[in-house]
Amino acid sequence: MERYYQQDMECASRETMIAVQNEKLLKQVRHVWENVPYIRAKMEEKGVTPDDIKSIDDLHKLPMLSKADLRDAYPYGLLGCDLKKCVRIHSTSGTTGKRVVAFYTAEDIELWNQCCARALVAAGATDEDVCQVSYGYGLFTGGAGLDGGSHKVGCLTVPASSGNTDRQIMFIQDLNATILCCTPSYAAYLSERMKEMGLGPDDIPLKAGIFGAEAWSEEMRQDIQNTLGIKAFDIYGLTELSGPGVSFECSDQSGMHINEDHFYPEIIDPDTGEVLPEGCEGELVFTSLDKEAFPLLRYRTRDICVLSREKCSCGRTLIKMKKPKGRSDDMLIIRGVNVFPSQIETVLLNHGYAANYQILVGRVNNTDTLEVLVEMTPEMFTDNLGEISKRQKDLVDGMKSMLGIKAKVTLVAPKTITRSEGKAVRVIDNRKI
Repeated sequence: MERYYQQDMECASRETMIAVQNEKLLKQVRHVWENVPYIRAKMEEKGVTPDDIKSIDDLHKLPMLSKADLRDAYPYGLLGCDLKKCVRIHSTSGTTGKRVVAFYTAEDIELWNQCCARALVAAGATDEDVCQVSYGYGLFTGGAGLDGGSHKVGCLTVPASSGNTDRQIMFIQDLNATILCCTPSYAAYLSERMKEMGLGPDDIPLKAGIFGAEAWSEEMRQDIQNTLGIKAFDIYGLTELSGPGVSFECSDQSGMHINEDHFYPEIIDPDTGEVLPEGCEGELVFTSLDKEAFPLLRYRTRDICVLSREKCSCGRTLIKMKKPKGRSDDMLIIRGVNVFPSQIETVLLNHGYAANYQILVGRVNNTDTLEVLVEMTPEMFTDNLGEISKRQKDLVDGMKSMLGIKAKVTLVAPKTITRSEGKAVRVIDNRKI
C-alpha cells in the first residue's frame, strides 16, 4: 500500500494545487520586489511590477535568472531577508568562477526537510527504518537534505557522509541499515567493494536506495538494484532551489514527482526562452514559491527534460519530470552532434560493462576527437589482444549506432579509472582554450 508524508498536497486536486500556487506566487513576487533589488531591477527592465502578476498564468512575464546572475550577485545580492534571519548557507561545488552561495532561514530548512521526507516515504521509509546517508556533508546539500528528511520521517539516521567505504559496509551490516542515500556512482562502487568482500544481496539488510546529484541511466539503475538487492529511487534538486527533494521518484519509477506546491516548473526552448507546451522536451525552469532567504524566480536549471501530468499508479497528482536527458550547458557538441554521457553509459551497460568509464574529448587539426575509456570487470578481464580488439569494435559500433558519430574505445584493466566518493568525473574536455 502506497504511503505519503503529506498526502493532502501530494495527492491534491488540480484545482487545489493551482489555488496554492497562485497564492504563493503573488506573495513571493511581492516579497522579491520589496527585498531583492537585483531582481527588482530585472523586472523593471521588462516593465513588469507585482501588480501585473495575477496568477501562475502570468509567470512568463517575469525575467529569468541564470547561474551567471547568481555569480554576479555573489554573495549577498539575491538575499531576500535580513541576514540575521538566516541560519545556514550551502554552496555549489562549482568548477569555474565564483561559487553559488544559497541562504536558508529556519523555515526554509523546515520546508526542505519536508520535501526530502516525502521522497523517503515514497521510497518506503518509515520510523522503523535505519537510513544511512552517504552523501557528503558540509557545503554540499546532499547530506544535510536527506539527513533532515530522515529525521522528519523518524528513521534512525546514520550520518556516514562519503568515503571510508569499508566502514560504510560495516555500518550497513552492523546497524541493519535499510535505506541508503548517496550518488549512484558511489552506490556502484559500494556494490563492487561488497562483491570483493564476498557479500551478496542476501548478506546485507538494504531494501531501498535514494540516489541523485549526478546523471545515471536506467541500465545503471538495474545494475545497482541487482547487485545490492534493493529498489533504487531517483531524486533531483539544486542548491539554488534548496537541494535534493525538489522532485523524487515513487514506486512507479517512471519519472520524478515535483513538489510543485514549493517549486513551480516550466519547460522552455533553451535558445529562445519561449515556454513550451506540456509534453515537449526543453530546458527546465523553476520558481521557488515560498523560499524566503533565497527566493529565485524563473531560474534556468539547464537540465533538459519533459514534464507530464499522466496519472501515476502511486496516487500522487504532483506533476512528473522525466529523468533529465542531459544539461544544455554540459551537453557535448562533437563534430556538430549533441552527445550526452548518459547515451554512452547506456551502450556500455547494454554490452555488460559496469558504469566505470571516462570520456575524453579533444581537438586535432581543428577536428573534434572522442575517446571513451572503459574499465573491464574482473570477470571479463583478459590480456588477449585479439579478444580486446573484438570487444572494442563491438562498442565502437554500438556507440556509432547510438550517437551517430564514431568514437574511439579503449578497454582498460579493472580499477584503472579513479573511483569517486562524490560526483563521478565522467568527462574531460581538453578543447577549452
